[in-house]
Amino acid sequence: MGKKVIDAKEDSKGNITAVKLSGNSTYTPVETAMDMADKGQIDNAHTVRPKNGAKDHLRTNPDKRKGNNLDEMAKD
Repeated sequence: MGKKVIDAKEDSKGNITAVKLSGNSTYTPVETAMDMADKGQIDNAHTVRPKNGAKDHLRTNPDKRKGNNLDEMAKD
């Protein structure tokens, strides 16, 4: 069983820069978390690779709950 994203940090522009994973006391850079998600090491998130040339980003898996979205986690 992989880790879960439990918190997030954003920069002054609102971009997610780091996430906290279950069992960790520190934040993991979002680029590292995307690599982990690609390898199946994070259970509740995946990497989105837009076809329009936009930057790749991490997203929590859809489940109809707003509170566990990265943007919402970063606001707390």
